[in-house]
Amino acid sequence: DLIGLHGTDPASVFLAAAARMKKPTVEGIERALYDDRTIVRMLAMRRTMFVVPTGLVPMVQAAASNAVAARERKRLVQWIEASGLAANGARWLRAAEAAALEALRTHGAGTAAELAGHAPVLREQIRVGGGKWETTQSVGARVLLVLAAEGQIARGRPRGSWISTQHRWELMDAWLPNGVPEMSVDEARIELATRWLRAFGPATVADVQWWTGWTLGETRKVIERLAVTQVDLDGANGIALADDLDSSRRPKPWVALLPALDPTVMGWTARDWYLGEHRLALFDRSGNAGPTVWWDGRIVGGWAQRASGEIVSRLLEDVGKDVAGAIEAEAERLEAWLGSRRLIPRFRTPLERELVS
Repeated sequence: DLIGLHGTDPASVFLAAAARMKKPTVEGIERALYDDRTIVRMLAMRRTMFVVPTGLVPMVQAAASNAVAARERKRLVQWIEASGLAANGARWLRAAEAAALEALRTHGAGTAAELAGHAPVLREQIRVGGGKWETTQSVGARVLLVLAAEGQIARGRPRGSWISTQHRWELMDAWLPNGVPEMSVDEARIELATRWLRAFGPATVADVQWWTGWTLGETRKVIERLAVTQVDLDGANGIALADDLDSSRRPKPWVALLPALDPTVMGWTARDWYLGEHRLALFDRSGNAGPTVWWDGRIVGGWAQRASGEIVSRLLEDVGKDVAGAIEAEAERLEAWLGSRRLIPRFRTPLERELVS
């Protein structure tokens, strides 16, 4: 229903899935990723890492990933040439990609360093960035990034535990035996926007544009081809699918501790209606969400895990004694589920830092 789970922070995938499962286990989620291969990591909307069902890969690839890949390829070619690695950066890059793919076919899954051992061209150094931010790194990491964005390879089992950020690369054939089926951009974008509105709508056009990473012109072009109805969102103009206007049955009151970068927290660009005045405490300066406490459809606080393993939370508004007790019980449940596992969000937020200090 959510199209995908944010995967930039590996722990978020597991915590976001666990928050929505009746009987979550790390082993079950790992089995889906690496054994059954019913879900896969891919670079997608807004150049963000997502974990999506394999059946949606062709749609996401055509609707978002291919455009990301084109930008990444163009930028890498420029860096290759500016670093003096080759006068014809595009040709050099194609040769490096061929070497990386051959290493994967011949030797199987491997980290960037392991693949560079089989394909020494990946060890070459380039300068990346520019202006105030520039650094030197092995070209291999960037080559693999482009191949991943194009859907030729994907991040497999990590080197270490499920919270490790260092993954082994594998051919996409491990998830889709015949590779990613081609899909027209228009068809894919219409399907992606429809699925998003079905899950996250009603919403504003700006929400659709931000989440997909499309330009405003591209977004409007897609929406023009959808069966949508104009709706009022507390004074703002919004859209909803024309067949999705019936009132929803109100769920029972609920509590959730959602992880950093959870897909619901990051679902919209206009967030005041569920975030309130808590943005500065719960988001970093780049707009990345930290761990949040939810009560009945809105954010009321944040949480963190201390080095001892204790899950601690802070409420940013008065929710009453009973709700506070339910939040504490949910924190205890999460603490028991994590056990000896220790988590540090990849993107630290003010409140999360305060809670663990």
